[in-house]
Amino acid sequence: MAQSEKQTSHILVIRLSAMGDVAMTIPVLLAFTQKYPELRVTVLTKAFFKPLFSKIPNVDVFVADVNGRHKGFLGIWRLYKVLENLGIDTVADLHNVLRSNILKLLFRLKGIPFFQIDKGRFEKRALTRIKNKVFKPLKTTHERYADVFVRMGYPIELTKTEFLPKNEINSHVVDLVGPHSNKWIGIAPFAAFQGKMYPLSLLNEVLDELNKTNDYKILFFGGGFTEQELLEKMAADYANSFNTVGKLTFEEQLDLISNLDLMLSMDSGNAHLAALYAIPTITLWGVTHPYAGFYPYGQDIGNALLADRDLFPFIPTSIYGKKVPPGYENAMATIPPYRILDKIKDILEKK
Repeated sequence: MAQSEKQTSHILVIRLSAMGDVAMTIPVLLAFTQKYPELRVTVLTKAFFKPLFSKIPNVDVFVADVNGRHKGFLGIWRLYKVLENLGIDTVADLHNVLRSNILKLLFRLKGIPFFQIDKGRFEKRALTRIKNKVFKPLKTTHERYADVFVRMGYPIELTKTEFLPKNEINSHVVDLVGPHSNKWIGIAPFAAFQGKMYPLSLLNEVLDELNKTNDYKILFFGGGFTEQELLEKMAADYANSFNTVGKLTFEEQLDLISNLDLMLSMDSGNAHLAALYAIPTITLWGVTHPYAGFYPYGQDIGNALLADRDLFPFIPTSIYGKKVPPGYENAMATIPPYRILDKIKDILEKK
């Protein structure tokens, strides 16, 4: 009997981190639950990401305490014993790391089918190597996630219409941010690695131009104490701005993001969050590249502003921005501020 012919089924979906990778599961789960509404899904992820899944029907979240109760092999065993009692029929591992591979062994010993993502490591190495680089677009991460469900016996089609609905903004956030009288532009200037960060001196030129028009409200997004301090300083320089970090919960930030008119982000998690709500999202790319398969879902490829590969032909040098060859530290500076401003104006005029 094929998986999809079962009368009932309970599927465990594993994706623990990072934020962008977790966010990219959402369109796939939306497509899956729309096509198979009779199936129950439990997502195993970190507590912080739980709000992302709250609007998907038939999806529950089980929180993995990876730094506490579920840490180490004994912790994974504890985690498995709880999951075992949930009546899981099949597992879709969208992470494929050591922790999920241990779970794979335990579930398979119990006779429960376990399907894992093919991360395409060989193709990604070919794309990012300096010698004999194979520069071509790879399968997207969304497609790789969908392939796991296909192998399980549940084919799904991603139509680029799988978006989350706009959220209502609570009174607390409205009091802090103010009314949506001007265009709201989200700015997420940070990334996990320096190779993916636009120079702040050039970003300030963009912000200066946006601020002086009085047509926009600039909303800063990010995470962590260091970023919070920097964004506080940036927000203090612009009358029409607000720093969300440290002031809003993640859920409130999502509510705000869902109501943006535009997001400007690095190749990072906030770009994927905005894309979940079909918010036009401009992304800036340094030593990474959209060809690696991490482009925000449903976004026009013209919204990607790339470093100059004529000057920096080894791009992409890295999938995640870790590897920056000597001389490539300033690759993103080849994206001039006027290009960003022109793209912002073009998108907002079409809305």
